[in-house]
Amino acid sequence: MKLRKKKKLESREAGAGRGWIISIAAAFIAALAVYGVMLSLEKNMLTQYEKGCIYVAARQIPEGQYITEENCGDYFVKKELDKSCIPQTAISSPKQVQGLIAITGIEEGVLLTEGMFEELNEITSKLENPVIAGFKAEDLYQVAGGVLRSGDRIHIYSVKEEGKEASTVWKNVFVQQVFDTSGNRISNEDGDTAAQRINIYLAEEDVERFYEQLSAGSLRAVKVCD
Repeated sequence: MKLRKKKKLESREAGAGRGWIISIAAAFIAALAVYGVMLSLEKNMLTQYEKGCIYVAARQIPEGQYITEENCGDYFVKKELDKSCIPQTAISSPKQVQGLIAITGIEEGVLLTEGMFEELNEITSKLENPVIAGFKAEDLYQVAGGVLRSGDRIHIYSVKEEGKEASTVWKNVFVQQVFDTSGNRISNEDGDTAAQRINIYLAEEDVERFYEQLSAGSLRAVKVCD
């Protein structure tokens, strides 16, 4: 009888021990699950606020400004921004902007994207054998529409006789560079100095006709204002 009671007591104690072990194991598993959930939440939060590098305008970038390795640091400044706020076309490397031309004027602090710039070869590729034709401003009878700067576009007309209707000869001619009376290049930021010499891109086959009509004094130019 005593032996039976002893075995029953030992059985209860063994069961209690197993139950305690199971409880500890369950608590440990639950703790691991909670820890995993917390790690996942933390990771999601960190991903949500992960930073990325972009470039903004350090100062106003004039329309037609040609971006080079030398002036890149003057016009562009690196910033960090939440990746969730960065557009896919945002400029993230200085190499993306070198050799590009600003399509329009860009205000200081604006986030820069690829669509704000175009490559020079996108302009010259539209011409067959593109060349640079230079002329003095005084040789072109009239330039209307404002001060010319690099990156501007002009329409060139021909008027054979005064008072007669002008005919369009070349449209959207790209101004490559402009110079002052001393032969110094005029920057796009200078809105006052009048250009005395102007370089433009033309197709090679048009150069002879351009200079012939220029010499005859029959050409007029109008600045294209977007």
